[in-house]
Amino acid sequence: MVCCMFRMETEVDRARRDLLRSRLLDANTAASPVLRALRGTPAEREAPLHVWASDAEGALAGGLVGHTWASWLHVTYLWVDERHRGTGLGARLLAEAERVAREERDCRRARLETWDFQAPGFYRKQGYEVACVIEDYPPGLTEYTLTKRLG
Repeated sequence: MVCCMFRMETEVDRARRDLLRSRLLDANTAASPVLRALRGTPAEREAPLHVWASDAEGALAGGLVGHTWASWLHVTYLWVDERHRGTGLGARLLAEAERVAREERDCRRARLETWDFQAPGFYRKQGYEVACVIEDYPPGLTEYTLTKRLG
């Protein structure tokens, strides 16, 4: 049996983070025919997708920030100013992001995460289904991952 000594560090190191990500990508690509097929295609890279709504005065009324990758839309943030909640703006922002992902980027599915106090009911009304529930993350809350078929 060979015993190795390692020095462990907990510092933030962007260069090593990037090296680790590159090596993990190479290992994943070597192990997965699906990921290997993505290499060198436009679907290989994440492409930002943002949708903004401004009110009559030009102030931010709401927005959606996400990205597309491998025929998926991933919604990272969706927010509507309190003054505009209940007007359908959130549904319109989400529908526009889905439209762009589907029609302009050939995405077939969407995913997002939300907490129990945020909007799981809203997303279900928009056709999303719960794919995963993580209780007590963070302690006292429940996180939901929801997905939807586009088109």
